[in-house]
Amino acid sequence: MESKNGCTICPRKCNAHREAGQKGYCGADNEIYCARAALHFWEEPCISGEKGSGTVFFSGCPLRCIYCQNYDIASLRKGKKISLNRLSEIFMELQEKGALNINLVTPTHYSREIIKAVKAARENGLTIPIVYNCSGYESTDTLKSLEDTVDIYLTDFKYMDSALAKRYSGAEDYPYTAKKALAEMVRQQGRAVFNNEGIMQKGVIVRHLLLPSQLENAKAVVKYVYENYGNSVYISLMNQYTPIREFTEFPELNNKVTEEEYDSLVEYAISLGIENGFIQEGDTAEESFIPDFDYEGI
Repeated sequence: MESKNGCTICPRKCNAHREAGQKGYCGADNEIYCARAALHFWEEPCISGEKGSGTVFFSGCPLRCIYCQNYDIASLRKGKKISLNRLSEIFMELQEKGALNINLVTPTHYSREIIKAVKAARENGLTIPIVYNCSGYESTDTLKSLEDTVDIYLTDFKYMDSALAKRYSGAEDYPYTAKKALAEMVRQQGRAVFNNEGIMQKGVIVRHLLLPSQLENAKAVVKYVYENYGNSVYISLMNQYTPIREFTEFPELNNKVTEEEYDSLVEYAISLGIENGFIQEGDTAEESFIPDFDYEGI
């Protein structure tokens, strides 16, 4: 949304006049920038399946966590400018490649353009679900505008600790904002719907990336989500945190998550009674889930 005072699409409400070419907190102006559009096999099984998720990685980000796993594109260091028409074409090309869905990664600041591009693609034969893959730091007004566009919300819930949210993401209001955003997502989608192959067609998946030394924050997130939404949403617990650079101010972020930390989180989730969930097993913490942002498919 852009009022006379500027952009209010995300909770930052930075009021940048993006239509006039001014860049917002997200780093974006009135142009669309993408870094990759390709089949992606590293999402939850009900999203990627065996055929892959048609993932579009947008550049820029309204949250910009200091440990961002997609730092190169979130900071807009990488990104190619495309037109609205080209974005719609990309959706169709991914469907033609066999994608199970269109997976929009960090889409918030382009939500207006996405609504138009999806509408055009659907008029041209797009039938697969639209996945809104976001940080959880969302405006409820923006989410409401997406109700007829988005089929699946694949959302992070990063913090229940306001101080931690401020420390790592400069967003002290994250817990409050994410709670409201999740409530709106669940209102729109309700209980999950799957096709005969077990691929989600509608629903909400809440992700939490466990950070080093932040087990209590993680448990608080899981507890909140489960106590408020039970098994109507799916909870995905992730252990794949990867230090992207050397942190001097935040030395704890130079470490990977320990096996003991992650096992403790999983055991806690089980003790709560969570049935609808995803965990990462084996050597996922040793793998990189960060693709090459080489403009493939753009």
